[in-house]
Amino acid sequence: MNLEYIKNNKLFKVLLNFLNNNIDIILFFTLICIKVMSYARNISSSYLSGLVFFPIAASALILVSFSLIFKKKSRVTFLYIADVVVSLILIADLMYYRYFKDITTLAAVKNAKLLQGVSDSVGSVANIKDLYYLLDIFILLPAVRFYKRRIKNIKPISKRLVSFLAMFILGASVNAAIFRWVSKVQPTLLTAMSNRIYLTTMIGNINFHMVDSYNYISTSVKNSKKLSEDRENEIKNFLENNNKSTGEINLKGEAEGKNLIVIQVEALQNFVINQKVNGQEITPNLNRWVNKCMYFDNYFYQVAGGNTSDAEFMSNNSLYPAQSGSAYYTYSGNKYDSLASALKDKNYYTAAMHGNSEGFWNRNVMYKAQNFDDFFGEHSFNIDEKIGLGLSDKSFLNQSLEKLKSFKEPYYGFLVTLTSHFPYEAVDKYGEFDVGEYEGTFIGKYLKAIHYTDAQLGEFLDALEQQGIMDNSVIALYGDHFAIPKDNAEELFKFENEEESDDFTWFKYQKVPLLLHFPQDEYAGVNHKYSCQMDLYPTLANLYNLPRNYMFGKDMLNGDDEKVIFRNGSFIDGKNLYVSWTNTYYSLESGEKINETEELKEEKNQYTKELQYCDDLLNHNLIKTFTEKK
Repeated sequence: MNLEYIKNNKLFKVLLNFLNNNIDIILFFTLICIKVMSYARNISSSYLSGLVFFPIAASALILVSFSLIFKKKSRVTFLYIADVVVSLILIADLMYYRYFKDITTLAAVKNAKLLQGVSDSVGSVANIKDLYYLLDIFILLPAVRFYKRRIKNIKPISKRLVSFLAMFILGASVNAAIFRWVSKVQPTLLTAMSNRIYLTTMIGNINFHMVDSYNYISTSVKNSKKLSEDRENEIKNFLENNNKSTGEINLKGEAEGKNLIVIQVEALQNFVINQKVNGQEITPNLNRWVNKCMYFDNYFYQVAGGNTSDAEFMSNNSLYPAQSGSAYYTYSGNKYDSLASALKDKNYYTAAMHGNSEGFWNRNVMYKAQNFDDFFGEHSFNIDEKIGLGLSDKSFLNQSLEKLKSFKEPYYGFLVTLTSHFPYEAVDKYGEFDVGEYEGTFIGKYLKAIHYTDAQLGEFLDALEQQGIMDNSVIALYGDHFAIPKDNAEELFKFENEEESDDFTWFKYQKVPLLLHFPQDEYAGVNHKYSCQMDLYPTLANLYNLPRNYMFGKDMLNGDDEKVIFRNGSFIDGKNLYVSWTNTYYSLESGEKINETEELKEEKNQYTKELQYCDDLLNHNLIKTFTEKK
């Protein structure tokens, strides 16, 4: 068979003609599939199934189908623009994942203005390798112009519509089958989107954003309607049962009438407590105070897209973070039965303090919604030393101490530190701390940053003690969220001499310290109970003899419940860990994987339902409804 015969063969001519007329479609389809598969590997390399190719291909077909409506030149332009848009979305999603360990949603985009001022953080999660997603765009630009000049024949609109419908139906049919399978394997995952990473690895990035858009719009429409009375009663009954006394009264009312000072520390993770680097204590001051406090060493952060603001939200309200985005923005118009509000009912003066701009994370609005009497933000402080995002912790804590001394007693002071904020590069010139072999690494920079903040916290706590403020005050100090992103997990595991690098090992380090200090160092000791940020308010409610009406957390000082539910659907029940994005269970005692039992499956469904209860409560402002009906 010679070359001339092949050229004259009718089948070859048909194939060549097809390729010539559809090279733009074939190329776009191939590039999109490669890029989205590459993205999926970046966020889930350890558990990515090859089956994800089918929904990725289906979503690419749906995109291609819309181009078939246009005339040939416009079709090429449409596909090129679609390639640019998809590539930019993938890069944005990768950067968001590196910082938040989550997938970008419409609600998160709506909150984008709340991220002003963290350009250093965003820049630090950018990666030169991300340009890979844009490489073809630059290479293809001259080829697109050349190809468009060669286009001559134009199909009539009737044929273009038939081609569109055929390809759209093919892609939609594959997607429908995939979505049906996902609904069977993980009921409510497509609607609740409780685990966005796992969902993305099952249906692909393009499909995820289509589902997210549909859910966002449908939820907005649904939430504009009144919730059914049956659903309201179901949620109310759950809260009543959840907030019932366990019958035990450990330390009930112990802090009644005393001042309350709560300190939320930026990026304070538990692994640095009582740990050394290069022979030096990382947090010598907190280590000293741990021995004077009730120290919870199995206290987990539960933040989602709202990060620091989520930690504030949970600690002051015992409500789960928003399903997507930040509750501090989305639900700032709601009524809350907050810690500040409950203490105000007992004639406490309440104030929040933070050395950043008042509008950051919408705090100026949200603190009012939570019934704080005053918010002392950037304009209430003398900005005499600025490090990183705002006022240095040293100056902030010194000035906050003077404010506390001026408050009318009893009071509740809520302080949020700032200097140890990611990416931990701002404190290098403020005090030497030799991190040895970790110099210049991500974790080395963090150790320097948290060592600096530890020094300022030590001075602040010592001053509270020396000036007698602690004699009539309870202090709660905790970390707000992770310090080491999952992208840098290997550095953390190396630092901790961990041989394993699985999800169980990762979860072991997703703890933040909680220190509760009582006058005269009473009740000092270590509490190993599994607990979380949702539990702080119920525990303080017990200590201050406050009512418990609308809390999803538990009192850490009473009862034996060790439930910890994370916004992504993962949970701890005191004996087991469930990792939602791989649908895997681990024994907390052995760290070994275990099989799902009917009991564990029921537990998982119940915890998913609990997250949905809180979503409904927030979406429909039910605390306002419940209080008005009393």
